Amino acid sequence: MQSLCGAPTDTDPLWQDVQYCTQGIAPPTPPPPTCLKVTANDVVLHGRPENTHNYLLLPSCRITGIECPFIHTDSAPNYWRDAWENARSGGSVPVQYRSIGLGINSQGARHFNQLHIHMAGVMDSTQRRLQELESQGRMATQPSQWAAPGNQSPITGNSGSGDRVYRILRLRDLQQNLFTLLYRNVVVPNSLSMANQTMIVVPKMTATGFADAFYVLNSDSSLHDGTSTCDHLLVYN
Repeated sequence: MQSLCGAPTDTDPLWQDVQYCTQGIAPPTPPPPTCLKVTANDVVLHGRPENTHNYLLLPSCRITGIECPFIHTDSAPNYWRDAWENARSGGSVPVQYRSIGLGINSQGARHFNQLHIHMAGVMDSTQRRLQELESQGRMATQPSQWAAPGNQSPITGNSGSGDRVYRILRLRDLQQNLFTLLYRNVVVPNSLSMANQTMIVVPKMTATGFADAFYVLNSDSSLHDGTSTCDHLLVYN
């Protein structure tokens, strides 16, 4: 898989940050990163701009991004669950925002080539829109339904980015590997490229807190008004 997943000798800046956190290898350009959490499977770093609702979770092994086949194999760690366990209220590196969003960009939309899940905020309007779509039955409740046209809806992004269309799946938990669900239920049946996909996970929130459900969004340029970036919905600043 090395041609798609990268080699340990690569010089991507985020990969060098991971190597510093896991092996103590100093990056060529100081200063070194602040390693907020380090485990056998992943590393948590500050995002840019640095604040209390902008973090990154990165694999501790070399994975360039969403195009790497390893991430949807049975032996891959559950990076999405790890991101949520860090970002949630009471987590190791909590995202301090009313609604949390986790996201990954496509190969073409990202700036760095070490897989990273953004742990950031989402606008209240995004949360309300997703709950509205849920009440209307306009999202999949089984992974096999995820790509159906009836489960695709426009959602208005932040910063005037307009409406973008997403495939929407509702899950009760993140026990399953979301990359595997995407690959098997959306990418392969529709002859799409995994490299072109974006994914966003928005935990359902109510006035009393987390409501034990997750909205899992996916999009790419094959959809009318689709997008290959999570940046339209996540709040970093």
